[in-house]
Amino acid sequence: MKTEVNERLNDFSTEQKIKNAARVVFHKKGFAAARTRDIAEEAGINLALLNYYFRSKEKLFNIVMLEAFQSFFSSISVVFSDEKTTLEEKIEKFAADYIDLLFQEPEIPLFIMSEIRNNPKELMYNVNLKKAVFSSVFFDQYNEAVRHGKIMDRHFLHFMMNFMGLIAFPFIAKPLLKEITGLNEVQYNDIIAERKALIPLWMNAIMRK
Repeated sequence: MKTEVNERLNDFSTEQKIKNAARVVFHKKGFAAARTRDIAEEAGINLALLNYYFRSKEKLFNIVMLEAFQSFFSSISVVFSDEKTTLEEKIEKFAADYIDLLFQEPEIPLFIMSEIRNNPKELMYNVNLKKAVFSSVFFDQYNEAVRHGKIMDRHFLHFMMNFMGLIAFPFIAKPLLKEITGLNEVQYNDIIAERKALIPLWMNAIMRK
């Protein structure tokens, strides 16, 4: 029995070590440039052992990104369901936390776009995004504001597209925008960080036009 328990613990420890290493390498090099050999070296294991636990770079990437995304939406579900905060406070919190997540996990937009294209239903199921949004206090507060004329009577989808686009697009288009503007990494990231405060202001203006 002890041997089986030890084996499970060793498996978990090795898998976690590989996932942690993968996150570091994907962050440094991006998905396209990262190699499984780089990840194995970062984890301090041989390539054969990495391939034993994770059959491909794609599978490892999807697992690492999905875990990060699930963790984020678990925390944001708490924010969306908080009856003590206003709609505006929830928008501010979501924008700041999502930008922080994308700073930590810059490959998440690539993962999301890939999953939306290939496995949209599976992504919805794994993240439970529909329930997190449409069964939340946040959604009720939005509809209440519409009913009272505080927000223009637009479809909620317009709000979501505008909100998510303002947050995610600067990360998706980062290489192009840096090239166009001539900004270095630090300068560009400073601009994105400013958006934590600006996006709630922009959304407030859009909703109340």
